[in-house]
Amino acid sequence: MSHQGVEAISAFLAESGMTTGSILEQRAAMAEVAATPPPDGVVAEPVTLGGRNAEWLSAEGPEGDAVILYLHGGGYCMGSLDTHRSLAGRIAVAAGCPVVTLDYRLGPEHPFPAAVTDATAAYADLLSLGTRSECIAIAGDSAGGGLTMAALLAIRAAGSPLPGAAVCLSPWVDLTQTSPSYEQKADVDPMVSKAGLDVMAEAYLAGTDPRTELASPLFAHDLGGLPPVLIEVGEREVLLDDATRLAEGLRAAAGSVTLTVWPELIHVFQAFPGTLVPEADRSIAAVGSFISTRLRPSDTPVGRPGS
Repeated sequence: MSHQGVEAISAFLAESGMTTGSILEQRAAMAEVAATPPPDGVVAEPVTLGGRNAEWLSAEGPEGDAVILYLHGGGYCMGSLDTHRSLAGRIAVAAGCPVVTLDYRLGPEHPFPAAVTDATAAYADLLSLGTRSECIAIAGDSAGGGLTMAALLAIRAAGSPLPGAAVCLSPWVDLTQTSPSYEQKADVDPMVSKAGLDVMAEAYLAGTDPRTELASPLFAHDLGGLPPVLIEVGEREVLLDDATRLAEGLRAAAGSVTLTVWPELIHVFQAFPGTLVPEADRSIAAVGSFISTRLRPSDTPVGRPGS
């Protein structure tokens, strides 16, 4: 039996222009159809973090010193603060702490490693504001999930204190696009294709070897010593193997990893309303619980980035 919400999403995507055309055309389509206000009860405040525009999303109620740095998806070539405002706000509510989304630089205008540089600079900025590393989680979806893992590797390599937790929603962690799921799931994934990701990867990498570990964290020579990672992925997506192989790699390195494969669901299904995909609310609740139980906040309000 097919999932009615997923079938409705598939029909919408087919008409949206988000999955066809040039990068610039897809970027414009995503900006038009995916821009959303924050959820009810969530306040969005423009800030600057790591030299980039960012948005501080906070739910009603007192704030401690825990914060989530959220890295949006979009194949490293599209996506924005606007397109991920609703998803990040829902995570803020579920986790009970603010989420700050980052407008990191995109390819092809700003190729690898610009996104990694921006993510790590944003993390360093949070630390400079007095936020303890164990009170920070880094999270992201799709390319933002891959960027989450790349940021962890870069932070570790720099000798900086690592965050307390990480979350990857449908992460893109292998920019070679060679896993079996690209063929096995091609006919049931309405959002992502090998051909589309090949174009995005080429634009982002600009000649860099796709097996470079900060571009494709799946090929990192060492995934050990990282914070606990939650990976959520849909059964019907070509990036399924990226998620499961990442979990295998983390386990092989004696890491703490929680993997959930959601039956019948598609790429970053959490971005869709719970009225359409009830599992989205359940997944976001799991993300919130994972983060809130692994961060060790105090009652001291977290330092805010400048506006």
